[in-house]
Amino acid sequence: MNKMIVYTDGGSRGNPGPAGIGVAIMDEAGNLSKSYSKFLGRKTNNEAEYEAVIFALEKIRSLFGKEKSKKMEVDMRMDSQLVARQLNGEYKIENERLAPLFIKIWNLKLDFSKVNFTHVPREQNKEADRLANEAMDGENEKLFYQL
Repeated sequence: MNKMIVYTDGGSRGNPGPAGIGVAIMDEAGNLSKSYSKFLGRKTNNEAEYEAVIFALEKIRSLFGKEKSKKMEVDMRMDSQLVARQLNGEYKIENERLAPLFIKIWNLKLDFSKVNFTHVPREQNKEADRLANEAMDGENEKLFYQL
């Protein structure tokens, strides 16, 4: 089974306000494979955090295909303790705008062998944070790929 380590971050300026996501996909050894940044438009911080996880799972599935994804373990790491705990079933989702995003992630999880959601300190999520800030800064409002 392959394992991917994925750092995600989402944020907005104004909450709600201009929002962006950053995703850094690494192999099991911690080597950066791909990184992405995307401008989302107007969202809340929590919506952007959820959108980052959705984007990451969809991107991994499209990069590796459904067959390989079914054998893959994904370790999703994020600095949003609230979102990590909601995705792990530790906290209720009380915001009705987050419920459909939660369900989408729940369904995406079925495409993988295992998906873990882990809260990490902000210092350990610098690359995804940098990418999300780039998107929010409006440097490029289109999806772009970096090596």
